[in-house]
Amino acid sequence: MFAGLLAAPMAREIRLQAVEHRQTEDSRLARLQSYLEVNDCPLNKLAADFIEAADREDLDWRLLPSIAMIESSGGKFYTNNNVFGWDSCRERFPSVKAGIHIVADRLANWTIYKDKDLDTVLRTYNPERRDYPRKVKAVMEMIGSTEVAAANQIN
Repeated sequence: MFAGLLAAPMAREIRLQAVEHRQTEDSRLARLQSYLEVNDCPLNKLAADFIEAADREDLDWRLLPSIAMIESSGGKFYTNNNVFGWDSCRERFPSVKAGIHIVADRLANWTIYKDKDLDTVLRTYNPERRDYPRKVKAVMEMIGSTEVAAANQIN
């Protein structure tokens, strides 16, 4: 009987942790969808894939959509299913969704990116534009902020 009394609070705690985890994940998804919707981005329908890929590769959940915003205006202008401008848009992905997962894997696991700080990753990703890290991080802040309407201020 004593074991049963201990098990009930533990089971309740586990359920609460699961709910908190889902709420955190739901909050990220809602924020990303809201940001993409406010900016009329076709990638809105793939918001969950951005978060799933980031979680799988242990990346900041805002990084991939922010790069896509800078490189393709959130999926408005791209070729070869490549919304990230990967390899100057020469890389052809089987689908935009596949590209999200492939680029996430590369940013997390390729030696030139792996275990680097965000500024180094972004300077490596696009060494031609000195302001690239600043622009991507500004989008990341907008996605992560409560004021998604401010997104229209980045050119």
